Amino acid sequence: MASTISSVGSAAAQLKAAADAAEKLKKASEALDTPAEKKEAVTPQGDQLILSKAAEEAFATAEFDEAKVNAIKAALKEGNYPLNERRIAENFLAIEMMIGNT
Repeated sequence: MASTISSVGSAAAQLKAAADAAEKLKKASEALDTPAEKKEAVTPQGDQLILSKAAEEAFATAEFDEAKVNAIKAALKEGNYPLNERRIAENFLAIEMMIGNT
């Protein structure tokens, strides 16, 4: 039974509440669909990487055997670089276990 004071439970009150909610949704949807005011175009800024002094020094003094690197590159191009498939697979497995994807 509906209360005559608050109209709780009456079909008319429920329909009115549903209609009000639908109207609010419609207005919100229209607001989203209308184009916003034109704003000044924003010029994208380029990303910037700033290294610490320690990192800059490490890059400046990186040590490697250039002759060895060039020899490996040449062997790879010629197809003469020895590959141990078992060792490669074991290393991949170790990496997978380390990151938890087993």
